[in-house]
Amino acid sequence: MSHNLYMNRCFQLAGLGAGNVAPNPLVGAVLVHNDLIISEGYHMKYGGPHAEVMALNPISDASILAQSTLYVNLEPCSHTGKTPPCTDLIISKGIKHVVISNKDPYIEVNGRGIKQLRKAGIEVTEGVMEKEGRQLNRRFFTFHTKKRPYIILKWAQTKNGFMAPEIQDGTPKGITWISNPTSRLLVHRWRSEEQAILAGSGTVENDNPKLTVRGITGTNPVRIVIDPELKLSKDYHVFDGSVKTIIFNFLKHKNSDNNYYYKIEETEGIIPAILNALYDEKIQSVIIEGGANTFSHFIKSGFWDEARVFTAPFTFDQGIPAPKLKGLIVENRDVAGDLLTVYFNKPSV
Repeated sequence: MSHNLYMNRCFQLAGLGAGNVAPNPLVGAVLVHNDLIISEGYHMKYGGPHAEVMALNPISDASILAQSTLYVNLEPCSHTGKTPPCTDLIISKGIKHVVISNKDPYIEVNGRGIKQLRKAGIEVTEGVMEKEGRQLNRRFFTFHTKKRPYIILKWAQTKNGFMAPEIQDGTPKGITWISNPTSRLLVHRWRSEEQAILAGSGTVENDNPKLTVRGITGTNPVRIVIDPELKLSKDYHVFDGSVKTIIFNFLKHKNSDNNYYYKIEETEGIIPAILNALYDEKIQSVIIEGGANTFSHFIKSGFWDEARVFTAPFTFDQGIPAPKLKGLIVENRDVAGDLLTVYFNKPSV
């Protein structure tokens, strides 16, 4: 029996829940009998049935269940949250062997599920493709181990390293597109997979972005705007009330029309203060889309986990330089003529 084969299938299933299950983790489950998958499932939506329930409930034959192995990429929960404990279900179904990739870092689980299964006489195999499992749930692990959201930087740059043209007095404001339409559509899918999207006041003022999901079916992330002195006009798209928007500032706490003004203290340091607040808000992941000053603050502070950079096949004579990164390049691929480079910061989760 190949544990890796079936665990890989768990990973594939788990990934189908991206964008719909946070703050829960991505989890897939596979039930194997005589080296054949007889049932499978994944956690589809926050508050809905867990992967173990989806995989186990379709099989009612107790004799088959007793001879089957359950594969699940994350330790089954042992506490009552939105749903009952999965460990209770596994025990009641008579499963004799459970194979797990990762121990759950959430304090309410964190080994208790494994302990409960073993106490019931169930054999538990841990650590199968552990590194890959942590990578799949890197947002969840970062949130629970580092007490902050997983941070993704995203920008587009020209072939000679500019992320925007030079802004001169009298230059009309608006977005100058560098990435191509296919790359931009991919960005909208990325937005739908994260809990929040962040931009600085300069990007809002210059580009007037909506920071929403368009062109695909997906959930809008929470919008986050950094506006320390609250100088931005309320006429910008991000304040239209259509999506929950958090405005971090030094002046006031106030909620109005789906806009949440969140006062932070200047003495904390703006980036740590924002990350602490987002942790309190249970936001596990943030994709940052500008601008140059905002990227610089996060990079210099070391608070970034992943960067996704599009490089277009043309140049600007002058402009705003793109950030410089020292990270591990994990992917280079062509996106309709743009080069997408993905970096991971070290150490990884």
